[in-house]
Amino acid sequence: MLAVDFGGTKVESALVRDDGTLVDGSRFRRPTGRDRSASELADAVAAVVTASLQRVPAGTPLRGIGIGAAGPIDRERGRVSPVNLPVWRDFPLRETVATAAREAGYDAPSVLRLDGLCITLAENWVGAGRGIDNMMGMIVSTGVGGGVISGGAVVAGFSGNAGHIGQLEVPGFTEPDAPCTLEEIAAGPHTVAWARERGFKGETGEDLAKAYAQSDRIAVAAVTRSGTAIGRAIASVSTLLDLEVVVIGGGFSLVTPDLFDIIRAAIDRYSRFDYARRVEVRPTGLDADGPLIGAAALVYRSI
Repeated sequence: MLAVDFGGTKVESALVRDDGTLVDGSRFRRPTGRDRSASELADAVAAVVTASLQRVPAGTPLRGIGIGAAGPIDRERGRVSPVNLPVWRDFPLRETVATAAREAGYDAPSVLRLDGLCITLAENWVGAGRGIDNMMGMIVSTGVGGGVISGGAVVAGFSGNAGHIGQLEVPGFTEPDAPCTLEEIAAGPHTVAWARERGFKGETGEDLAKAYAQSDRIAVAAVTRSGTAIGRAIASVSTLLDLEVVVIGGGFSLVTPDLFDIIRAAIDRYSRFDYARRVEVRPTGLDADGPLIGAAALVYRSI
């Protein structure tokens, strides 16, 4: 299977086996980002796809192509409009990938889904949510995203954009009438920005993590605020969907091991019903290969 992961800072591709492992030497990466033109982004996608397909062992058929992308997406038409890449609006990502594959000699079926859903599928396949039929995967990093499996089935929604937990409004953490989505509160850059507004001198999530470990008052307050917002959002989603497990990954989820205790406390505080309070929160069981494994899972599970 060919897996492609397209995000706000990079596009990656790799070949993935049926056991969820990557084929050695098949992983390639190119930068994306706001400073790139639409044609440069398209060229980057084609370059990594071509490079990975050159590593397909001779005589081995390509089962399919799975593509995970930052959203919003248009599942039916295979198009994307990533929030963090304004030069791409209604861009035909699925066809761009399929064309590059055909030019490399592979006419395989391709499927495009939201990157948060792909991460959830990876956790469910080989990660911390393995075998769980009612779960949500979350990424807390530059942004906040997620995906849902309910009753063993993928929840994609009408357009393919279900799972955007980062766009849930979480009141009580900002000034009245100020933006209050979970992403605007708890994503790494927003957490650092909140701390800096209160006198924190660091500039990155890594700086915040070091300051938290040293019990810096502002850093502790910033992480506690973000963790509490995450927990409150999980309490709402678990109440709605009756989840068993929530798996959280992403760079900012590593800011401190205490983050999971903060999240747990908030779930217990804000869940009104015992069934919602019973949801288990786990750290990711994946490494940096997770997004690619999740994209391959789209093919593996015939989604």
